[in-house]
Amino acid sequence: MGALNLKKRARLKRKKRIRKNLVGTQQRPRLSVFRSSKHIYAQVIDDGHGHTMAAASSLEKIVKEQPEFESKIAAANYVGKLLGERAIKKGIKKIVFDRNGFLYHGRVKAVSDGAREVGLEF
Repeated sequence: MGALNLKKRARLKRKKRIRKNLVGTQQRPRLSVFRSSKHIYAQVIDDGHGHTMAAASSLEKIVKEQPEFESKIAAANYVGKLLGERAIKKGIKKIVFDRNGFLYHGRVKAVSDGAREVGLEF
């Protein structure tokens, strides 16, 4: 069993512990963030119906067309702003933040800050 497997298992354990208290409704959906080593992905999810209402990631064409970001944190902030704009277009103002077992710091925090700057409340 490698160290990577242990880290992933620990994150999934934290995720399970967090998710038992978080539920996204239609009035207040869940903003879920996933962080890989290179990219960041974010979705606004209605758990009641089980579908994604808005999504954004650092792999999208609109993000890659931006001038080179100075860091992955700056790219994550931009992804948060993009997701926030898309959610507001769909009439979503309030959300519940799901950090998905990751520590609330660095790129995960940057996504939430970007979404807050645009006007999402959580």
